[in-house]
Amino acid sequence: MLPVTPSFRLDGRRALVTGAGRGIGLAAAAALAGAGAHVTLAARSGHEVEAAAAEIRQGGGAAAAMALDVLDMPATMAAIEAAGPFDILVNNAGTNRPKPFPEVPVEDFDAIMNLNVRAAYFAAQAVARGLIAAGRGGSIINVSSQMGHVGGANRTVYCASKFAMEGMTKAMGIDLAPHRIRVNTICPTYIETPLTRPYFEDAAFRAAVLSKIKLGRLGQVEDLMGAILFLAGDGAALMTGSSVVIDGGWTAD
Repeated sequence: MLPVTPSFRLDGRRALVTGAGRGIGLAAAAALAGAGAHVTLAARSGHEVEAAAAEIRQGGGAAAAMALDVLDMPATMAAIEAAGPFDILVNNAGTNRPKPFPEVPVEDFDAIMNLNVRAAYFAAQAVARGLIAAGRGGSIINVSSQMGHVGGANRTVYCASKFAMEGMTKAMGIDLAPHRIRVNTICPTYIETPLTRPYFEDAAFRAAVLSKIKLGRLGQVEDLMGAILFLAGDGAALMTGSSVVIDGGWTAD
């Protein structure tokens, strides 16, 4: 008898995407909704996620908006507890403030680490607690970076934050495995989004980036959507504490 390919459908599952107003977060929400999940889009910019959720609903998907600043720990924990449990988390909210190492001020260090590490850690904890209380398994997808595997010029703090995310993902995977909650990362190369687009107006920077991406082009959010669906669903049922590196060959050297 032939083995049966696991379904990539997510019907009946509930997903939370942080930083969902634009870019990678919006693409993740669209991908999950397209596969049948009910998606809650969370971001500080309430009007953006309201508009995005409305567009998903107009396309036949199920979506709700949540105005939420994930840096506010008590509000985040309360909101996730009230709206959950969520079967899937795409932990996407993040930031970067590139500067040469000798010029990095304390406030930039704190802003990057607080959002990329502290907020991501406790958002995952809140989702995991809800699943454990409900006796349900699930999937936590932390949006990391190729810079969680290599160094990068002017990115000491960003690299530190993403290496931290890689480490905490492995440890979360171990702690949550008995509860059937899987935890993995996706690690993109440079993706064209509203956050990164201004960087590429510098022709020298753009050329330097493209010289390291072996496939010869910048990433698009669509390049990440398949990996998000894979990690969210049954196709990745035996995968936890690991990374899906989507870098066009950057880290292959």
